Amino acid sequence: MRNVRPIFLNRIGDKEGYLIPIENNKNIPFAIKRVYYIWNVPKGEERGFHSHKKLEQLLICIHGSVKVKVVTFSEEEEYLLDSPDKGLYIGPMVWREMMDFSEESVLLVMASELYTEEDYIRNKQQHLNLAKKYFCKEE
Repeated sequence: MRNVRPIFLNRIGDKEGYLIPIENNKNIPFAIKRVYYIWNVPKGEERGFHSHKKLEQLLICIHGSVKVKVVTFSEEEEYLLDSPDKGLYIGPMVWREMMDFSEESVLLVMASELYTEEDYIRNKQQHLNLAKKYFCKEE
């Protein structure tokens, strides 16, 4: 799927514990300008339901697990984030929905830009129309 890919982070450590370095433009494909995390999501609740015009993100479930459904205009896939060394890169024009949060899960999100509401597409049909134009011009 274009603009979506798993990223496996280098886990350093052993029986004494682990450390995972995250470095701008090195093991993630953008410079981090914003970091936030989602936690305490009640059982059965879902999050996301939007795409971004320009923003790039890396999602890592640093505790527990969460499923992420991603949609361009012609493709749809689901990813399970269930380890702190497994991330999901989501580029521009990809609809995302997060679901099946395990109890006490923590989803860390790193973003390429500061928050701006103008970058969000919150209507799925509008997303599909814009994503088709975006991806077709790349070909």
